[in-house]
Amino acid sequence: MSGKFSGLKAVGATAQPTSQIIAEPAKPSGARPSRQGKRVISGHFSPELSRGLNMLAVEQDKTVQALLGEAIDLLMRQYDRHPFGER
Repeated sequence: MSGKFSGLKAVGATAQPTSQIIAEPAKPSGARPSRQGKRVISGHFSPELSRGLNMLAVEQDKTVQALLGEAIDLLMRQYDRHPFGER
């Protein structure tokens, strides 16, 4: 070995042909049943907007997700699209 990695030594590693490497089985996701078949929609917003949205959710006794669902429905209607009503 030469170059900048020549001083490195594999610790406890044994070379194994690629054909003998066994992939671990996929672990079941910890997703709640209510989230199965759904996708995350997210964005990055200011701390002030986040705080305001959380305060509104508490005041209205709703979740932030429910408020975002209402907002998306209003947006879809504004653009003459069918609202999905996911809250």
